[in-house]
Amino acid sequence: MTSLPEPGPPCPTTFEDLVAEGASVPTDGWDFSWFEGRATEARPSWGYAVSVAGRLGRASAVLDVQTGGGEVLDFALSRVADETPGRPVTETAAPKPPLLTIATEGWPPNVAKATALLRPRGVAVVAVAEDDPLPFADGAFDLVVSRHPVRPHWEEIARVLQPGGTYFAQHVGPNSVFELVEYFLGPQPDGVRSARHPDRERADAEAAGLDVVGLRAERLRVEFHDIGAVVHFLRKVVWMVPGFTVEAYEPRLRQLHERIQAEGAFVAHSTRHLFDVRKPG
Repeated sequence: MTSLPEPGPPCPTTFEDLVAEGASVPTDGWDFSWFEGRATEARPSWGYAVSVAGRLGRASAVLDVQTGGGEVLDFALSRVADETPGRPVTETAAPKPPLLTIATEGWPPNVAKATALLRPRGVAVVAVAEDDPLPFADGAFDLVVSRHPVRPHWEEIARVLQPGGTYFAQHVGPNSVFELVEYFLGPQPDGVRSARHPDRERADAEAAGLDVVGLRAERLRVEFHDIGAVVHFLRKVVWMVPGFTVEAYEPRLRQLHERIQAEGAFVAHSTRHLFDVRKPG
């Protein structure tokens, strides 16, 4: 007979305990596994990380911009067929790893985390502030990827791409999780709500001399099942409610906790768009 595992510590249920837990969890990297059972977000149908893996073997020099903790690039490289002998070559299993792969990141804790994760795969992680020029030569890469950059710097992307090279990226769209943002900040002006709009980003990419050959967008359901998850999310995704602290927003947090307890999960919606962009030549 198989014995049952020993029960773990009880899950926190009071407002104070949930908030304390959400405020204590480390926020480095883009690993969202802590949210399991506490918050959910539907994923875009295109499967970005798997799609990146399918492109790695067709590139010789790859740049991952704003890699976070390196999790997406690490996953994509793990799908490379050469790392799994006997695995068939498919769109989701690249035929060979790139000869050169470099990642950039601007937040020091993420630089350290990405370096530890990606160094065993032969990836160099370069510390670059998000608004700084990319420290690479013109035409250095034939594939540039990025998942959720703070903002795409199209002129720099165009500069470091080789003629005929590709930028393949998943961006955060407009009004993403704005139900939560506006719960704390109130109604936002149109300029804020329309920021990151894919049509505007398409125009900016074309103004930089790039061709947008593919652009898809989706709106996805997000659920927060307890206030600890809300606290951790706002600490991790710092641009949602700039300057967020538990102390500053304690009354609104308490009201939201009571609402979740009475009505169930707080529902919001994220927006994502997928860019497939080429440099002419």
